[in-house]
Amino acid sequence: MRSILFSVLLACSGAPIAAPTILVYGDSLSAAYGIPQNAGWVALLGERLKQRKSNYTVVNASISGETSAGGATRIGAALAKAQPAIVIVELGANDGLRGLPIAQMKTNLAAIVQAAKRQGARVILVGMQLPPNYG
Repeated sequence: MRSILFSVLLACSGAPIAAPTILVYGDSLSAAYGIPQNAGWVALLGERLKQRKSNYTVVNASISGETSAGGATRIGAALAKAQPAIVIVELGANDGLRGLPIAQMKTNLAAIVQAAKRQGARVILVGMQLPPNYG
């Protein structure tokens, strides 16, 4: 959690970026599934940025149960709507739970990253480790 916040804060430092939006693009881990929305890491990130008087706003486009394939399908619309300066991608956990081949996950995530970069956004990939008995 701290490394995510540090990475985002680092990405927000330096020269001002025209579009002050951070798009969080993930699954239930980012959608705060099963916990109050204000207790999820995305809401906490938004609060931390406000405390630091950052002009960035956080848009959460995460969907519980989302896969990298679903994310690759809807990334264009999410980018068009949010016009983000920074995109935080947190996808892959559901792929792992479903046993999706790593090569396919890599292809899907690469499509998301490339789409965001084409729009001029900086991309932060958030990874997770699945226990060996999953996927």
